[in-house]
Amino acid sequence: MKQNLLAITLCVASVAAFGQGQALMGQVLDANGKPVIGATVVEKGTNNGTATNNDGRFTLSARTASPRLVVSSIGFAVQEVSGGSGLRVQLAESSTSLSDVQVVGSRSQNRSVTDSPSPVDIIDLREVTTKTGQLDVNQLLQFVAPSFNSNRQTGSDGADHVDPASLRGLGPDQTLVLVNGKRQHQSALVNLFGSRGRGNTGTDLNVLPAASIERIEILRDGAAAQYGSDAIAGVINIVLKTSVKELTASANYGAYDAKYRRDSEKFDGGNFNANVNYGVGLGEKGSFINGTLDFNQRQHTQRAAVPVGPDGLARREYGDPKVSNLAAYVNSKFALSDKAHVYVFGGANKRRGDAYAWTRFADDDRNVPAIYPNGFDPIITSDIVDVSVVAGVRTKLGEWDLDVSNNFGSNRFEYGVKNSLNATLGASSPTSFDAGGFQLQQDVVSLGLTRNYKTVLQGLNLAAGAEFRREWYSLFAGERNSWDTFGVNPDATPGSQGFPGYQPKDEIKAQRDNFGAYADAELSVTTPWLVAAALRYEHYTDFGSTLNYKVSTRYNLTEFLTLRGTYSTGFRAPSLAQINFNSTFTNFINGQAVEVLLARNNNPITQKLGIPALRQETSNSANVGLTSRIGSSLSLTVDGYYIKVKDRVVLTSPFKARNPDPNDEDNTILDPVIGAELEAAGVGQAQFFANAADTRSLGLDVVLNHTATVGTGRLTSSVAANFNHLKIDRVKTSGRLTGREDDFFGPREQAFVKASAPPSKINLTLDYQVGRFSTLLRLVRFDKVKLIGYDDKPMNYAARVTTDLTLSYALTEHLQLSVGSTNLFNRYPTLFDPQVTETGGAWDPVQMGSNGRFYFAKLQARF
Repeated sequence: MKQNLLAITLCVASVAAFGQGQALMGQVLDANGKPVIGATVVEKGTNNGTATNNDGRFTLSARTASPRLVVSSIGFAVQEVSGGSGLRVQLAESSTSLSDVQVVGSRSQNRSVTDSPSPVDIIDLREVTTKTGQLDVNQLLQFVAPSFNSNRQTGSDGADHVDPASLRGLGPDQTLVLVNGKRQHQSALVNLFGSRGRGNTGTDLNVLPAASIERIEILRDGAAAQYGSDAIAGVINIVLKTSVKELTASANYGAYDAKYRRDSEKFDGGNFNANVNYGVGLGEKGSFINGTLDFNQRQHTQRAAVPVGPDGLARREYGDPKVSNLAAYVNSKFALSDKAHVYVFGGANKRRGDAYAWTRFADDDRNVPAIYPNGFDPIITSDIVDVSVVAGVRTKLGEWDLDVSNNFGSNRFEYGVKNSLNATLGASSPTSFDAGGFQLQQDVVSLGLTRNYKTVLQGLNLAAGAEFRREWYSLFAGERNSWDTFGVNPDATPGSQGFPGYQPKDEIKAQRDNFGAYADAELSVTTPWLVAAALRYEHYTDFGSTLNYKVSTRYNLTEFLTLRGTYSTGFRAPSLAQINFNSTFTNFINGQAVEVLLARNNNPITQKLGIPALRQETSNSANVGLTSRIGSSLSLTVDGYYIKVKDRVVLTSPFKARNPDPNDEDNTILDPVIGAELEAAGVGQAQFFANAADTRSLGLDVVLNHTATVGTGRLTSSVAANFNHLKIDRVKTSGRLTGREDDFFGPREQAFVKASAPPSKINLTLDYQVGRFSTLLRLVRFDKVKLIGYDDKPMNYAARVTTDLTLSYALTEHLQLSVGSTNLFNRYPTLFDPQVTETGGAWDPVQMGSNGRFYFAKLQARF
């Protein structure tokens, strides 16, 4: 901590010398004439900006001949004015108009985030991407939003290529993701390994380039009654850019300090990103087209050099995958009249990845020495194509605002394996394979109506709508060489080593339809008192109907203190991937390879055991909080929450064909329930998807923001924290497995569910800006995490604190250079024996990740 305090002192002292002379001066006020503290003032078309002080005043040195200033603050409408001396800028309260994307959590067109009855985080992506070293959306949110958790997985097959993310410690599939208020499709991948998201599907946030995003809204509250399935933990709404006549571009490069490599390299994991965004205005009615191109490429990290007893290294290659990502996204609006417009947005993302699989050493019976005399390290490749497009029209229908849209999305994931072999083919085996894959598609037709009655008490907002969604899921087989047994060496383990291909018997095509209808209302009973309610009915063709509701209220006790609370029921439909996925794969347990069958819901083995068809998860959520704002320099929100989920869909513990014989330690006996069936299928273990657990989460979110003038600059400070405790109330078995709770969903699998988030995550950020120079210092404390290793012994990952430091300087009115480091003091999770971890490395993917210190530089242009 002394090092951190010293870093703060040095940063503040170093920037004080960069004070600038006054050229542009003014004061920013609200509608009542009170100063707005911390409002952002930016010279248009440049990186030149500042913020107002405790009197709402600002000074800024102009860098253009005829400066235009853009003034903004949360809760107020953006205003553009001509630069000068003695300016007086009065900001109007922000309200959502027909042409704007609403603040998530409310369908009222007059609701600002500051008076929402539910907790909402607004994250300005321009501010975040300018001053931090993270480049993709998942990692940006991981270090900005304490209730959000995402780690890069390694040794986790598909999850190496699609980072699972969670909100408030629940599953990745229990958070709904919207883009411009429209449902984003999920990834086709179901996570099988790793410490987060086991047995879950989720939405791949990284398909959207950060350069295309204006802001991200995180609703930390159950919202299934408002938005439908998946919104048990909350909602993430990604709002795309609408700017015009402004070109932004950046080039970024960084690399990791290569500790724990097996060679002499000093740096690895090189990460390069380049992007460009530009918007074109069309006419005078607000029509525009805004487009983004983004390219990102990161190289492997290598963290295998951790000794493991007498056998040396568990794996020769272990670390982050190599990934190449290309994305193009567009956001547009075309005015039809003063009261109607068409909107179109969406894009495409192409990703290719190489991930390390487990080492096959030279004497391994899965190796063919004639091909690999020294053994080999298979590489699992991915080819992922993600496409989405939304088109709709917004118009007036009498006094109602009407929104009709169609939303199509597709995610296709194809596996490959290289630097591998099929041992049953002997020396004639190929070394690369097409291993098959899967695809998920959705099409959503939605209609929404909204009307505001200003004369009913202090205002009544009504909304109603309907939605029809169709989803398709397919799993397709790989080439025969990737899965079949051949006669050259028929006793060897068949299939491509590292990742055996999907077989024809795994193939499936499935679809389902969903119809939903909702109504909600918000009534301002008095000026300080708001009440709201929502009701939603949904019907799924594969499991039936559900009805959910939400009630909420907000009361302004004083001008500075507001109380708020919500209660809701919710649900999550099991994904088509969870219902239909089927595969035989290789897992390494205590360093030994084991063939595992993951059997779909209607597999003969699943049915013989009496495991019922998957049904929806249900939830009850409550949120009670307060918000306090003293002037506009200090704000505080505190929200406590309770979330109870029944019938959670989980991936069961592995059932073994053979178990140790209690009468003979050197022998094993068939499992009396499932052993014969598994041996007949040629596998040693089996797992299933089942509604196997009820959980309860109790937590607290705290956010404190402060803005102050320090010297001639502005210091913005924030503390944000999430405290979360998840308890598994009950494990439910069924059929022939009744009474075998520890076998069905045992302590090890339960530990992975509980480790979806650390018990607490605390973020302290100090952002100081003066003249052309700014510095950002961020400390994040990740609490301890408890897992259970393959040896059934506890694995206690101690708490860790990471420190990020960024220094930025405006080279010209259009160019800014930033340099810095994330995880400045090179902190790693607690080391463990790789033979007992889930990944085969010295760490499971917990807390802040396992790559260590990252150095970066970025050059940003704005014209």
